[in-house]
Amino acid sequence: MRLTEVTLRHLKMRMKAPFTTSFGSFQDKEFILLEAKDEQGNIGWGESVAFDTPWYNEETFKTNWHMLEDYLIPALLNKEIEHPDEVSALFSAYRKNNMAKSTVEGAVWDIFAKRQGITLAEALGGKNDKIEVGISIGIQETVEDLMQLIERYVSEGYKRMKIKIKPGWDVDVIRQVRERFPNIPLMADANSAYRLTDIDHLKQLDEFNLMMIEQPLASDDIVDHAKLQREMKTPVCLDESIHSLEDTRKALELGSCKIINIKIGRVGGLTEAKKIHDYCMERDIPVWCGGMLESGIGRAHNVAITTLDNFILPGDTAGSSRYWEKDIITPEVVVNDGYIYIPEEPGIGYKPDMETIKQFTVNEKRYC
Repeated sequence: MRLTEVTLRHLKMRMKAPFTTSFGSFQDKEFILLEAKDEQGNIGWGESVAFDTPWYNEETFKTNWHMLEDYLIPALLNKEIEHPDEVSALFSAYRKNNMAKSTVEGAVWDIFAKRQGITLAEALGGKNDKIEVGISIGIQETVEDLMQLIERYVSEGYKRMKIKIKPGWDVDVIRQVRERFPNIPLMADANSAYRLTDIDHLKQLDEFNLMMIEQPLASDDIVDHAKLQREMKTPVCLDESIHSLEDTRKALELGSCKIINIKIGRVGGLTEAKKIHDYCMERDIPVWCGGMLESGIGRAHNVAITTLDNFILPGDTAGSSRYWEKDIITPEVVVNDGYIYIPEEPGIGYKPDMETIKQFTVNEKRYC
């Protein structure tokens, strides 16, 4: 295939409610939507998951635009490629910037699947026709607000609850949740809010039968996490520390975690995500798909990758209505009793809603 045209759109969408983690609170999501066209007229879609502030990692919406416009699109435009796996090799001269790389690589995968007349899930090797999904709940104003949200999402059938924690909103909150919901699958996500000196405090979480605690320590660490995992019964899951297959290998060899969160944007695309999945599957390390508050395009890519066999834990790919009054795809991603059913149309399986996309577009630029 050969890409002949790429369009970048700057979108700004308002979520239904503010989302709060240990590193900040926001309600407006600015992101890049990428549309690519090949020489046959097939169109593929990708989404940048970088935030407008570098609080999750060093990438932002603006740095992604710069990388795409000045480096990645020129490196790929009009290049002949046989398979999307070749995209990461074309980008190898440029260090990091994984979310920018993933944005355009996702569109190439979408086109590849459409050219084959198969779903993106099938193109990746997925065999499941539905996926289990959980939900991520940000830090709330009160514990009772949190309880009401959990009650609501349990009634909607979500298979797992993830609660954001930070110092001052952790052990006592989890204890109250467990007292009210003794049997729900429950995990805690710290987003790097703690240090190894907090080990005795974190060990208190062992009494609550959590599925895991996600990224409790520094975002670039695998050494201290290994020390923490040896002291805790609760499985440690790594998120921000894992950017590649090599990071995964090192973390598992050190014993830094027992579970890996795979986010497509964080690891640089679907190709690297699949490599990490396969490596973990060979070693009986379960993986799951984390969310980055994506619109429907990014959500569709998450749905597809989660059909691979080793995604045995419910991910964060909630339905569109969890975050948006109106999503930018039709049909929207819908959760039925805790499951998302895989669309059968070729590629990502969801149709971009161009009228809605236009409504949320701040700026756009085309490259030929």
